[in-house]
Amino acid sequence: MSSKPEPKDAHQLNGTGPTPSPCSSDGPGREPLAGTSEFLGPDGAGVEVVVIESRANAKGVREEDALLENGSQSNESDDVSTDRGPAPPSPLKETSFSIGLQVLFPFLLAGFGTVAAGMVLDIVQHWEVFQKVTEVFILVPALLGLKGNLEMTLASRLSTAANIGHMDTPKELWRMITGNMALIQVQATVVGFLASIAAVVFGWIPDGHFSIPHAFLLCASSVATAFIASLVLGMIMIGVIIGSRKIGINPDNVATPIAASLGDLITLALLSGISWGLYLEQDDWQYIYPLVCAFFVALLPVWVVLARRSPATREVLYSGWEPVIIAMAISSVGGLILDKTVSDPNFAGMAVFTPVINGVGGNLVAVQASRISTFLHMNGMPGENSEQAPRRCPSPCTTFFSPDVNSRSARVLFLLVVPGHLVFLYTISCMQGGHTTLTLIFIIFYMTAALLQVLILLYIADWMVHWMWGRGLDPDNFSIPYLTALGDLLGTGLLALSFHVLWLIGDRDTDVGD
Repeated sequence: MSSKPEPKDAHQLNGTGPTPSPCSSDGPGREPLAGTSEFLGPDGAGVEVVVIESRANAKGVREEDALLENGSQSNESDDVSTDRGPAPPSPLKETSFSIGLQVLFPFLLAGFGTVAAGMVLDIVQHWEVFQKVTEVFILVPALLGLKGNLEMTLASRLSTAANIGHMDTPKELWRMITGNMALIQVQATVVGFLASIAAVVFGWIPDGHFSIPHAFLLCASSVATAFIASLVLGMIMIGVIIGSRKIGINPDNVATPIAASLGDLITLALLSGISWGLYLEQDDWQYIYPLVCAFFVALLPVWVVLARRSPATREVLYSGWEPVIIAMAISSVGGLILDKTVSDPNFAGMAVFTPVINGVGGNLVAVQASRISTFLHMNGMPGENSEQAPRRCPSPCTTFFSPDVNSRSARVLFLLVVPGHLVFLYTISCMQGGHTTLTLIFIIFYMTAALLQVLILLYIADWMVHWMWGRGLDPDNFSIPYLTALGDLLGTGLLALSFHVLWLIGDRDTDVGD
């Protein structure tokens, strides 16, 4: 079959000439674009065609172009589409200083948010509703953990979409916003209901006492708090990510900490206010409590329909429940520890520090998980055996001391623990919260617990994100709920252990029990 100049020119105009396409060596599982001969007619005449790439290949082109542009390796002949938006920046060229600079402000903002939440918990623990319905304490880590289950997952998912160019057009942006907002409303309602059931069960097992009015109060308070908090925080997250892209900041570095900056405070304030308001109506609980629950449950079909319209959220709507529910259960165990210690005089002051240590650990590990997930998305698709092959069991040296960008960010995040907590402890001390004097031995025990918590979380994140990726699971949807829930459990457990040791050694200068 003879070749003619006209067909050759036609193929080059359509981006399918013999010049290799970036998709031709995109990695395993990707088919190269068809060659020239596939577009020749029976008589050898050239035929103009429009090549429509699959969703996976189009994503791969944009991801590879982003990497090549940031690595100064792009070639003009590689540009096969004139409709594609500007290639998004890759985190590969970030230095330790730039990572720390971008993370520092949102980290401090998030930390002060957890300090404020701790001060609120230190006050509301003496309210009658918390004294009479102590199971509300079990709801605290579970509902505060929703920022990890829902808002941080939303932030990580949208950050990845923004970084790989899936929010560049108004149509894509609107589809992502509506689908994700509807999705988190469905998840918030269901998880809030399940958290109330867990609180009732965990409160009933040790004492053997079950109260139907208390159970309905917990259900109504939990569902209403989860729904309203997720609605407010979800809107804030979308604004943060869109704003970050416009001013040239990597959303992975700022979105998840800002999700937590107001998350703990808003959620705890809503839980306290709603539970107190409903508690005042306990004489009419047969009508008020079931109506509140029924109202939010009746909205579920609306959110389900909206979430199913977006391909990006349809899969999560069906398959993303396991991490959210398991994370809620893990956080509820931490809530059980808080419920059993907050009323003990030997653990006085623990309430104000619990949101701080849990929030800081969850914020830092969420940043790391979001960064690793984006890095993997830029090099392939979940389940692919690309150059960044999933590590089954990384060594601590690989996690913290290797030269790659993810190890660099782990070191930066770990180094933020001590100065960050010192600032937060000083703030609590100035506000006279916690009934605990900040002596040297108290600070040593507290910092040991905080460092150990973050060290374990960062190592688990390195293993978990790569492990999920190797099994075809998107870490943006699955990893952060587990990690933040483990952060709540580790933080509460290690903090309770520190207070217990301080009591055993008789450190009177800490005024534990005052």
